[in-house]
Amino acid sequence: MYLNELRIGDIKTIKNIKSKLKKRLLDIGMVEGSNIECVLKSNGIKGYLIKGAVIAIRDEDCKEILVV
Repeated sequence: MYLNELRIGDIKTIKNIKSKLKKRLLDIGMVEGSNIECVLKSNGIKGYLIKGAVIAIRDEDCKEILVV
C-alpha cells in the first residue's frame, strides 16, 4: 500500500521511500519504521501526523512512499 491510499484516521508504518523528496522527508523524521497517520485531506494534498508534527504532502509525492 502507498501513502496516498490512506484514509483519514489510518495509521501505518513507513516501509520504503522512493520519492524525489527523500532527503527532505528524512530530515523531518519520515524514516523507515516510523508510524504515520493521515489526519487531513484537501484537493490533492493530505496532512500526516508523524512524530508529533503534521506534515502536508502532495498526493503525487505520496505515491512513492510504501507503507505497511
